[in-house]
Amino acid sequence: MKISVSPRKTAAAAACALIALTTAGCLQDPDTSDGAGPGGSGVADGGTSDGDEKVVIMGAFGGGEQAAFEESLKGFADESGIEIDYVSDKDIATTIKQKAASGDTPDIALFPQPGGLLELAADGDIQPIDTYLDYNTLKKTLVPGFLDAVNLNGRIYGAPMRMAVKSLVFYNNKTYTQAGYAAEPKTLEELAAIGDEMKAAGASPWCMGWADAQATGWVGTDWIEEFVLRLWGPDVYDEWVAHEIPFNDDRIIAAFDAFKTMTLASGQSFGNSRGVLNTPFGDSFNPAFEASPKCYLHRQGNFILGFLPDAVTADLDSNVGLFVFPPAADGFAGQPILGGGDLAALFNGNDEDAIRVMEFLTSDKFGVEWAQAGGWLSPHRTFDANNYPDAITKKIAEIVANADVFRFDASDLMPKEVGSDTFWTGMVALANGDSAQQVTTDIENSWPTE
Repeated sequence: MKISVSPRKTAAAAACALIALTTAGCLQDPDTSDGAGPGGSGVADGGTSDGDEKVVIMGAFGGGEQAAFEESLKGFADESGIEIDYVSDKDIATTIKQKAASGDTPDIALFPQPGGLLELAADGDIQPIDTYLDYNTLKKTLVPGFLDAVNLNGRIYGAPMRMAVKSLVFYNNKTYTQAGYAAEPKTLEELAAIGDEMKAAGASPWCMGWADAQATGWVGTDWIEEFVLRLWGPDVYDEWVAHEIPFNDDRIIAAFDAFKTMTLASGQSFGNSRGVLNTPFGDSFNPAFEASPKCYLHRQGNFILGFLPDAVTADLDSNVGLFVFPPAADGFAGQPILGGGDLAALFNGNDEDAIRVMEFLTSDKFGVEWAQAGGWLSPHRTFDANNYPDAITKKIAEIVANADVFRFDASDLMPKEVGSDTFWTGMVALANGDSAQQVTTDIENSWPTE
């Protein structure tokens, strides 16, 4: 398999394009009689030459992730005879739009956020998946709700090929267990009570760091999304994302206030608000591994494991414990999971080779080698969890498989002016003392009108 790499400058983290209303309404098996675009005419005909047994894929990941991706494709490429060229581009959201405008797209692109994918789908550049994939089987095997993120006017334009899980609470397995804290709180209220025990013993409950250059504040947006899901459920979450309710709706303000009480009140997070804003995201869990822990709990995505010190990652199963971020006692009656992932989209609807690659990429058979190497999660509940290299990754996969609903990160679905701008800066303002009412109103006023 040939791999072609074209590195580019890194854009601001989590940047995403403006999208239309994407998550409202129920998904159903789409009408496959229409063509590629929302208007139902034609087939997406970008990419390389048809029938040349070559497929070009563009994605945002490089380095070790690229090597693992390569390895996961090698067996398929050898068996099928298809040459797969992978182009790495950290600024894929910008580059792919430029390539679509100039008629020079890859056959397949892997989008880290849904926004850019849906923008190009609205222009007719991307083939709806129901015209070439087994939609019903895909929907059954995927974590529930994943396809909602790529719904445009009732059609689905992409499918996930890897997943990030954010609704996880990690802890230092040794010190947490020695202190006797409960390892499986069933509700947010039980979790808050554990935090009270920690404060009484002289430590902060939460380890948290938001500093991430221009992206400072994104960690806080994930917390708000967790609270919206737990207090009000996926329907309100979808309405909020699609701006069918204002950003300063009373229910959203309540989620901000609940978050502020749990994490930003005095003593709740190590270093309080100043420490939170000045601690780099990647270092934020480290105080839990000091001889005398400064904090115990860390709510974050599975990717935080890659930022831990080598002495910790050398034996993750012994050193790190986790539980799912629990539901609210009087909130949504179920266990929601917040996450994200890379979404595969087809630009060349006329090329059978590109379609075969998409079938493999989006199936529960893809990713075995990547899973075994570590750092990758399948979005399929039917993926063989024995391929994961450690118990903690298997537990994360089990948590997701048992979830009642999955929702894609809200800030990645919102317009860029909000999701990767005023929502981020609004969280910083909240940490600096602004009220939830003021912050949410400022964000509401920033929502684009067109």
